Amino acid sequence: MRVRHGWPMVLLLFLLVAVPTLEIWLLLQVSDHIGVWPTVAILVLEAAIGGWLIRREGARVWQALVATFGSGRVPTGELADAALVLVGGLLLFLPGFATDVIGFLFLLPLTRPLARRLVAFFVARQVNRLAVPAAYRRGPGEVIEGETVDGPASEPTSGPLVIPGEVSEP
Repeated sequence: MRVRHGWPMVLLLFLLVAVPTLEIWLLLQVSDHIGVWPTVAILVLEAAIGGWLIRREGARVWQALVATFGSGRVPTGELADAALVLVGGLLLFLPGFATDVIGFLFLLPLTRPLARRLVAFFVARQVNRLAVPAAYRRGPGEVIEGETVDGPASEPTSGPLVIPGEVSEP
């Protein structure tokens, strides 16, 4: 039996090779222009600023999550921010300039809404690509809008589905 991995596996393998190669090339270019020790100092400074930002933004995101849960709402934006802060912090601790730029994009409060929209766009595109057509039933007894209990309706229903029957109290 042959396993089909598809493009996500190819993309992951490409990133595992391309990102470190790009980071090494950038580090060499910067160190050629300003020297090795200033390059190392910049990387250490970026990691320190990243650690401070993770603590600050992580606390803000956590407070927003708690407040949203406390009010009984679904914390979609807050969960996305928490994920971006987590990934951004991880990227800032990796040595390199390209990952630091993306990490700051995810961590800074001014750029995080843009990053959230970009990530949401790519996730929505992937979900649409993998979505199961709505014409398939998910299980016995479940009815999709526009169908009757016996099968597809000739015209879609305009109101709630009413199934005749009796209700008995326990």
